[in-house]
Amino acid sequence: MSQPVILVPTDFTKVADTALSHAVRIARQSNSEIKLIHVVDNADEVKATKKIIEDVAERAAEWYKLKVSGAIRIGNIFEDIGDAAAELDAKLVIMGTHGLKGIQHLVGGYALKVITHSQIPFIVVQEAAKEGNYKRIVVPLDLSKDTKQKLGITARLAELFHSEIKVISPKTSDEFLNNQIFRNIAFTKKFLSERNIPHTTEIIDLDGSFANTVIGYAKKVDADLISIMSHQTMMFSNIFGESYQQKVLTNDAGIPVIAVNPKPVTV
Repeated sequence: MSQPVILVPTDFTKVADTALSHAVRIARQSNSEIKLIHVVDNADEVKATKKIIEDVAERAAEWYKLKVSGAIRIGNIFEDIGDAAAELDAKLVIMGTHGLKGIQHLVGGYALKVITHSQIPFIVVQEAAKEGNYKRIVVPLDLSKDTKQKLGITARLAELFHSEIKVISPKTSDEFLNNQIFRNIAFTKKFLSERNIPHTTEIIDLDGSFANTVIGYAKKVDADLISIMSHQTMMFSNIFGESYQQKVLTNDAGIPVIAVNPKPVTV
């Protein structure tokens, strides 16, 4: 039986090394193999980069004592990372970002274009990201029916790393939204309790935008990971804000973020 695959896009920078470091920790806990991928614009670039990625993979395999391999793809990062993940049946993609002011063509303002091209969860890390121990994971409830999908992958990580999950929801005066919040909290408590995962739930006042609230809370509890959906429904955009995901992905605390793409729900 083949090992699960963790895909790590790399541009051979320090932040790519950080992404690899996180992949190593998860691979060790989940008995997975790591696939490195570098995307080039045209065939002329393949020869120059193929040896580089093969050397990086060989050194990583020897150093970390894991199965690591590398490959080059011709195309563009917005499509080929997701396509490669699907072809490899990857369970997770771990990708680096230089933050909002840095490599925006890769992550920054276009992160969700890369992430939402795939059905596979992404962990996004910054260069100065915390180590991938994931002892405390903050889960903002996005009030949608997709919550269960986010909880599934988050709970799996919590089981691997013996993490505590800290669930937060925004306080609102809207009765309909409050009812939805309470239903989702009740579901979440039951879901995590059945898996014996330590957790807390809290309804908190907004500090400006919900993104600022989430980041501030994550800092306060010294979180190692924030779990979000890759989009929120328009119904709740007045609470979450249009740039919610982008702000969380590039948070100034450098906290890694797992972004889960919702899969279609059939009735």
